[in-house]
Amino acid sequence: MEVKQKEIKLVIGAGEYNNNPGWLHTQEGELNLVDETTWKTRFSHTSITAILAEHVWEHLSYEEGLKAANLCYRYLKPSGYIRCAVPDAFFPDECYQNIVKVGGPGPKDHPAASHKIVHNYKTLTKMFQTAGFEVHLLEYCDEKGEFHSNEWDETKGVIFRSKKYDPRNQGDKLVFPSLIIDAIKY
Repeated sequence: MEVKQKEIKLVIGAGEYNNNPGWLHTQEGELNLVDETTWKTRFSHTSITAILAEHVWEHLSYEEGLKAANLCYRYLKPSGYIRCAVPDAFFPDECYQNIVKVGGPGPKDHPAASHKIVHNYKTLTKMFQTAGFEVHLLEYCDEKGEFHSNEWDETKGVIFRSKKYDPRNQGDKLVFPSLIIDAIKY
């Protein structure tokens, strides 16, 4: 009789949010996106079903982000995916852009102080496609600043900072949207 292996669903850089009960929540100190030695101690190649990264990739340079995407690809099962959310460079709000900009808006202890890049849907898509993923845009702004949203299934990972879940974004006015993608390994 074949024993079915439990699915591994992983949140990287979980912070204070626990929007995904039943998922394995990790912090940078225990699982570093660009250091494979931290992955090898916990997982084997092609063992992870899903990875959720909410506002993590902007803390990596483009090159580090690509390295991290390649590493995730190595550890994901076929048909596994990364749901990735980052600040959106095309969101047309000066206050928002000041908060999420590279280096952040002020003190070294501000969460955005370690931002190294602000992605738009083109840069984030290209990075994950270069690593071998097929990318599906879930929520994003285009070059004109127009917001687009495609239906997405929260059972595959909740992104709090989204149009769908962030109370700041309910109603007609977006206040703090994210660029959200699913990057699927085929």
